[in-house]
Amino acid sequence: AISPAPAPYVKEMNDACQFYTNRVLVDYKDKDKTHIDWARSWLSVLVELQGFVKAHHLTGLVWNPMGGDATALAKGGSGGAGGGPPPPPPPPPAAFFAESAPTEDPRAALFRDINKGENISKGLKKVSAEQMTHKNPTLRGQAPVPTKTSATGPGFGSNRPSQEVMKPPRFELEGKKWCLDYQVNQPQLVVEDTQMNQSVSIYKCVNTVIIVRGKINSISVDSCKKTSIVFDDIVSVVEFINCQSVKAQSMGKVPTIAIDKTDGAHVYLSPKSLDAEVVTSKSSEVNVSIPKADGDFLEIPVPEQYKSKWNGKSLSTVVVDQA
Repeated sequence: AISPAPAPYVKEMNDACQFYTNRVLVDYKDKDKTHIDWARSWLSVLVELQGFVKAHHLTGLVWNPMGGDATALAKGGSGGAGGGPPPPPPPPPAAFFAESAPTEDPRAALFRDINKGENISKGLKKVSAEQMTHKNPTLRGQAPVPTKTSATGPGFGSNRPSQEVMKPPRFELEGKKWCLDYQVNQPQLVVEDTQMNQSVSIYKCVNTVIIVRGKINSISVDSCKKTSIVFDDIVSVVEFINCQSVKAQSMGKVPTIAIDKTDGAHVYLSPKSLDAEVVTSKSSEVNVSIPKADGDFLEIPVPEQYKSKWNGKSLSTVVVDQA
C-alpha cells in the first residue's frame, strides 16, 4: 500500500489550494469573472480527481479481476538478471512489402448480390424433409442442445451486491485534518481546539450530530446518512458528496457551500452568511433556510428542473417555475 493513501492526499492538496483560490475569489470578486470561474473549476477538478482515485487507486496496485495465466508470464520473464535488451524481431517476409491487390468494398459486394434479383437464392443450401422438425417426429423427441457457458472461476461474473463494510469509529487529528469516520448514532461529537489552517473530514457517518467550534479552513462530508453538522466560521468551503438526508447550520461566516450527488440536504444560514454561495450538482431535495428578523427561518427550495433553448449563439438555460 502507498503511504500516504492516494485519495486523502489529493484531498489535502485540495484543501491547501483553497488558501490561494480564496485569495483569487476575493481579489477578483467584482473585477474579472474569468479568474473566478478558473478558481472554482480547478477546485472541481481536484474533487473529481479525488473521486476517481478513490474508485480506481485506493491503496496501490490494482489486480486484474479477470485473472490470467501466471505460468505464461513466468516463462517470458525467466531470463538472467544481467542480460542486455532482447534482440529486435526478425524482419517481415518479402511478401509483406509486395503490393497487395485492392480489396473490394463490402458494400459494393452487398449491392451486387442484391441486384441478382431472384438468382440470389441459388447459393442457399437446400434443407431436406428429414432435417425439418415439423416433418420428422424423431427430431421433436430429442433434447435441445445446451448452450456453452463461459468458464469463469468462482465469484467472477456474479451480480451479487457487495455488502457495505463498516470499520471501527475514528475521531482523531491527523496532521492538519480532523478525521471523523464511521460514527453511528452519536448524539453529539464536538471538535474543539481548532486552528484556521485545519480541515474536518467526515466520512460514512450515520445518524450523528457533529459540532465544529472555532475558525477552520474547510469541512468535507462524504457518504454520510442522516448526519448534521454545526460550525462557526469557515475560510473556504463546506462540501457534501454522495450523502443522504444531511443538515448543516452556520453559526458564523461561510463563503461557499458545495453539494454534489446528494439526495436531501438542508442548509441553515446565519445573518453573517447571507452572501454565501450554494453550489449544487446532481442533487435533489436541497433547501436553504434564511433567518428572519423575528428569529424564525424562511425555507427556500433550490431549483432542480431547468429549461434550455438555443438562442443562435449558445444554450440559454432558465429555471422552470414549479408554482
